[in-house]
Amino acid sequence: MNKPLQLDSDLLRVSDLYKKYYLEYASYVILDRAVPSILDGLKPVQRRILATLFKLNDGRFHKVASIVGETMKLHPHGDVAISDALVQIAQRNLLIDTQGNFGDPITGDRAAASRYIEARLSKFALAVLFNPKTTEFQDSYDGRNKEPVVLPAKFPLALAQGIEGIAVGLACKIFPHNFIELIDASIAFLRREDFELYPDFPSGGMADVTDYNEGLRGGRIRLRARIEVLRGRKLVIREIPFGTTTASLIDSIVNAREKGKIKFNRIEDHTAEKVEILIKCATGIDPRTMIDALYAFTDCEVSLSPNSCIIENNRPEFLSIKELLRRSAERTRALLKLELQIELRELQEKWHRSSLEKIFIENRIYRKIEECTTWESVIATIDRGLKPFHHLLQRTVTREDIIRLTEIKIKRISRYDALRADEYIKGLEDRMKVVNRHLRNLTRFTIRFYQNLKDNFGEGRERKTRLTSFERVEAARVAVPNETLYVNRKDGFIGTGMKREESVLKCSRLDHVIAFTRQGTMRVVKVADKAFVGKNIIHLGVFNRDDKSVYSMMYRDGKRGATYAKKFRIGGITRDKEYDLTKGAPGSRVLFFSVDKTETASPFVNVYHKPIPRLRKLVVPFNFADFTLRSRGSQGNIVTKNSVQRVARANQKVASPVA
Repeated sequence: MNKPLQLDSDLLRVSDLYKKYYLEYASYVILDRAVPSILDGLKPVQRRILATLFKLNDGRFHKVASIVGETMKLHPHGDVAISDALVQIAQRNLLIDTQGNFGDPITGDRAAASRYIEARLSKFALAVLFNPKTTEFQDSYDGRNKEPVVLPAKFPLALAQGIEGIAVGLACKIFPHNFIELIDASIAFLRREDFELYPDFPSGGMADVTDYNEGLRGGRIRLRARIEVLRGRKLVIREIPFGTTTASLIDSIVNAREKGKIKFNRIEDHTAEKVEILIKCATGIDPRTMIDALYAFTDCEVSLSPNSCIIENNRPEFLSIKELLRRSAERTRALLKLELQIELRELQEKWHRSSLEKIFIENRIYRKIEECTTWESVIATIDRGLKPFHHLLQRTVTREDIIRLTEIKIKRISRYDALRADEYIKGLEDRMKVVNRHLRNLTRFTIRFYQNLKDNFGEGRERKTRLTSFERVEAARVAVPNETLYVNRKDGFIGTGMKREESVLKCSRLDHVIAFTRQGTMRVVKVADKAFVGKNIIHLGVFNRDDKSVYSMMYRDGKRGATYAKKFRIGGITRDKEYDLTKGAPGSRVLFFSVDKTETASPFVNVYHKPIPRLRKLVVPFNFADFTLRSRGSQGNIVTKNSVQRVARANQKVASPVA
């Protein structure tokens, strides 16, 4: 009899398996692929490439294909991942010297095939990255080789090169920083001085780091291309924002023109060693306005968000850029201390061996073993011969020391030069004094180490990105008014697609239009092919929130009510909402409407009454300048309670219902 299927328990086991596998995969991607270690600032694939280059290092260039093949002995992935990572490191121009076409991140050109290009470690990499005596090694993925757990990096490589990686549910984005400024900041930290640190991009350009937030999540940095105005209404782009290429930048400019956002005659790419993109402005377009339009509508301005994530103690941590630099400086000091201690031990060992050898030969102790018949008697005889000289040594004589003395050849003993031996021992003693002095003044020694890096490798590494602050360009303000707005006043429709109707004004697709109707309503809408704003339109205009125009209006309240006058500015509005500028009575009608740039330019009008018995004054002059500027929602002041026939400006010979 078959056992019934336990659906609930089986599904639970499958769910647990998926959860287990997902967590394992996520941890693998985070720790072993996407995020760098805080100890050396490198991702695993970068570390393996550099370790392989050090293993192959003989001062000459090696085929990248050969380097990739050797690295695959350590790396569990294919050759494409390795070669792409090697090219990216090489393009930073810091750790790898290159020969051949390694592509160009500025133009977007790809590197040549790995069989055609060559690479080797740079002198800087050899100075700061490698020391087998201070490196911990582990088995490679298949157990056949050894690879470093981390490299003993004595420089903040994550900050110098910049790191970007996407893991499972986690991303890392650290921007590159200036080589010289990193050294200066490290020295400032060691001197217990405050310091500031901001990105420096290899593509140059301008950066607003006001909201950088020390590289933590939530921060933002705005980048702009460097654009100059030339004679003949030409613009030239000299530097581009980080993350773009000349090809992608030109595409964004052409796309903006096709969408009608900017206007120019032609664009030419003359980029060679340096970026040079020429733009010929269209007739009637001011070059300065064109620059603002490029920032507003193209990739000439981009916004990037950092996310300083790093692996520490086998888990991702979010640390500020300044904290990463502090940790790097402290690790550099600790590594230099370890190297000095190792060197001191090696010097002490050399001094001990040389001193023992000198005692052994000069006091002819080797002659006392001529009559010994056993190995143990030889060891014991030498040990007795050395005992009177133990006080001259710095440590106890061991059995290994004695065995080493027995291995000295007679030829070497016969040619022993005591004077040269004394000079050698004296040199060891002098060097030990220097090392001890460095250990006592470790911070000063670390500062001198950084200063030597700056002196030896800092030439030509000055800041490329200019730090500044700039206001955001409002797209509507710089958009080219290349659209014509049409209106059907009676039915209340406006739009750029109504080409059979009355043309009113020039605008852009990004503009907003304000419309007033004879019923006393107002509405603001975005420019579209066709939009309804209210029947019997009396005024249309491009709306700007910062517009200080003054509106003068006279209206009849209801069908037979009094006539009111009001003077106001628009202020804040909600798009597509209808606002009533009258008291709201049915049948209200606007008798006069005017728009002026300033309050002092308010109109002077004549109000014409309908003739009725006993009404002596048919024409009443009215000056809007005598009225106080009020809010848009106010009802206004009463002009007259009698019926009004028409209102016209005082200098008009023929009056009209609406001026």
